[in-house]
Amino acid sequence: MKKSLISIFIFFVALTISNAQEESNFGVKFSGFVKSDIIWDSRQGVSAREGHFYLYPLNESLDVNGEDINAKSSFDILSIQTRLRALATGPDVWGAKSSAFVEGAFFGSVEANINTFRLRHAFVKLAWPKTQLLVGQYWHPMFNVRNFPGTVSFNTGAPFQPFSRNPQVRLTQSFGKFNLAVTALAQRDFTSTGPNGASTIYLRNTGYPAMNLRMEYFNKNADNDNELLVGFSFNYKALIPRLITNEGYKTKETAMSGAFAGYLKYKSKDFTIGFNGYYGGDAFNLTMLGGYAVSNPSNSSGQLEEYKCVRNFSVWTDMHTNDAQLQFGLFAGYSKNLGSPEDILGSVYARGYAEGANIDYLYRISPRLIYNSGKFRIAPEIEYTVAAYATDDINAIDSKGKINDSKTVGNVRILIGVYYFF
Repeated sequence: MKKSLISIFIFFVALTISNAQEESNFGVKFSGFVKSDIIWDSRQGVSAREGHFYLYPLNESLDVNGEDINAKSSFDILSIQTRLRALATGPDVWGAKSSAFVEGAFFGSVEANINTFRLRHAFVKLAWPKTQLLVGQYWHPMFNVRNFPGTVSFNTGAPFQPFSRNPQVRLTQSFGKFNLAVTALAQRDFTSTGPNGASTIYLRNTGYPAMNLRMEYFNKNADNDNELLVGFSFNYKALIPRLITNEGYKTKETAMSGAFAGYLKYKSKDFTIGFNGYYGGDAFNLTMLGGYAVSNPSNSSGQLEEYKCVRNFSVWTDMHTNDAQLQFGLFAGYSKNLGSPEDILGSVYARGYAEGANIDYLYRISPRLIYNSGKFRIAPEIEYTVAAYATDDINAIDSKGKINDSKTVGNVRILIGVYYFF
């Protein structure tokens, strides 16, 4: 912890010294906020960082008397989303405006080091009049910074909204009101899972990156302050879960997946409404349901393990008023487990399959109120999340991992966010 704080101190002192330089073509701007979350949950849940990043409620777990162990409330206060940012600008490079951006928070990289400084974004950007090149760690292209849920909760709509930050190379080309972005992606904090748990190794072992293609239309009418955004995104990823089978044979069998997302956002002077839909396989690294499963196990005759995706469909909408001081908002999301296209004959590496039973569907309704006074903000939010788990019936889950019979459990989260921006 001490080394982490010293590193942060040295980093910002160095940037401050640079900022003091009198070169007119160089500068550093600092910003960020202090945020504290006061959280109460009616039920135990699947989450990260002591419940701060909440996904969905845990399934029933009965004791010897038939009492549900997970039907127990919890409370916490956390300030780990406090953030520090630095934006550096400098001389033109190859005729492009050059900049670099760094952002971190005290979320920690794993549960054990919560409260320590964690890198969120770190990238270099070159911007020509119609072309932009970004190299570094930034949001996954399926998390669109022009259209994402404005929730108070840090989950930002996950697991209904793709949520991931990735090391990447992104090239964006503008064609007037249209733009096209091509992105090559690696993994770091948001990883795929497999035989050895969550790791970057499965993507790294393929020898090539995941790829994303995004096309969108954006129109802003300055006269009436209206905005319209329409777009879609296609994602391709391949993983090599093993280099050797359990029987000792070399293997490079891949788990390949494709995913599609479409989105729409409209903003007027008084209100904003956005929509997003997702369909695809192996969305574990996007903090969503799904992953992949063994469709053909290996054997002693040299048969190599084969894989098929566990697919997921998800949709959400988010709307809010646009008053600068007092804002009302509402988020609603739904996610459905679509199973595998082929029979599952071995292990399943997927989110929603590790909590004691398979998840059939999820939904969430979350109203919020945001009050701003200068740099200060207080924001209460109620988040109601329901998970439908497969029952104990022998026929509740079919051979492809789809659910025929389920029961629901729900959680009410009451959250108050307190911010100070600088």
